[in-house]
Amino acid sequence: MAADVPEAVTIYGKAEHLNPGGSVKDRPARRMIEDGLDSGAFRPDQTLIDATSGNTGIAYAMIGAAKGLDVTLALPENASAERKQVLRAYGAKLLPTDPMAGTDGAQRRVKKIVAAHPDRYFYPDQYNNDANWRAHYDGTGAEILEQTSGQVSHFVTGLGTTGTFTGVTRRLKEHDPAVQCVAVEPATAMHGLEGLKHMDTALVPGIYDPSVADAHRTYSTETAVAMTRRLARE
Repeated sequence: MAADVPEAVTIYGKAEHLNPGGSVKDRPARRMIEDGLDSGAFRPDQTLIDATSGNTGIAYAMIGAAKGLDVTLALPENASAERKQVLRAYGAKLLPTDPMAGTDGAQRRVKKIVAAHPDRYFYPDQYNNDANWRAHYDGTGAEILEQTSGQVSHFVTGLGTTGTFTGVTRRLKEHDPAVQCVAVEPATAMHGLEGLKHMDTALVPGIYDPSVADAHRTYSTETAVAMTRRLARE
């Protein structure tokens, strides 16, 4: 990566894959579950249900297994076999949804189920739950400042639920309003990048605050895959 940037620039990546569930989604999943249990909105006799592209679902299922909670997840049928295996290993029940509708279709299915049986389920609704972005404001963003001694000039991340971007950006700008925060999304609607949203054609999450973004960038699937493989090598 050093060959692509000026010598004075240092690029850091936060290794969220080292979280117990393998992704940054452990943070909001834990926060939403604990907030639900603490407030009484989530009773132990209820089943947690939500839509997911995989990572938040893995976190829900992992935490559910540890706490003895039932978890049901709606996810697009084209989610990777590996993700489905992990989810089932943690004991989650899977509801496959139309792959062409992405996580938007999964959200619609969950809403119908919850509307029909409201007392049976706890629906954290990760796309519209403030606990999602607050987990990153209190955790991820604070850690970035601590781990860099507050020396951050730019922050770049992709948009899915938008919790990471919204929470971290708010924390960084509270520390220094001059920090440039860049939101990244796929260039097209049919992108095949699990977890990311093409905002112009997707259901925009209620927690998304576009006003905090200094810039938006779009990239093709080919570019994203090539960079992912490069980062894995380097």
